[in-house]
Amino acid sequence: MAIVAKKIQDSKTQAINELKEDFQDSTDFIFTDYRGLTVEQITALRKQLRNKEASFKVVKNNFARIAFEQMSAPDVSGYLTGPTAVAISPKDSNEVAKILLDFTKEVPSLRVKGGLVGASVYDAKQIEAFSRLPGRLELISMLMSVMNGPARNLAAALNDIPARLVRTVKAVADKKAEAGGA
Repeated sequence: MAIVAKKIQDSKTQAINELKEDFQDSTDFIFTDYRGLTVEQITALRKQLRNKEASFKVVKNNFARIAFEQMSAPDVSGYLTGPTAVAISPKDSNEVAKILLDFTKEVPSLRVKGGLVGASVYDAKQIEAFSRLPGRLELISMLMSVMNGPARNLAAALNDIPARLVRTVKAVADKKAEAGGA
């Protein structure tokens, strides 16, 4: 439990408000332990996450806990222990989870602690399972393929009717030509 100070310093209030602004545009957060990563590794990870419009921010645990409480988010204080960095994802959070888990294979010192996805709190194993799900764009393409299938089959069937008629007429014409020529 955090110790409540009698007088809150303006710099701390400002830091909490900045965190709330960073967290405000997103609903999905993945908490990691970044202990042991070099600056180059963190920079490489941030670059990968930026490609998915996500960010990777090192946070002070107490400030982050207060920011989440003020945002009325579920309790994530269990993941705000030790050195903590948060992957903030405005969309496609399972792709962000995939990037983080792939990065942990390359750099084992990065450890995923858990996450807050929507209004659900996930532990590390659930985040790993969540990362295996197809992404939003993959699901949309699957849906479009399923929706496009009947129309494609109907078009093929309708196109096949005139083609069969042409082949039948051609076969009859060939047969008459053979009978007339013999």
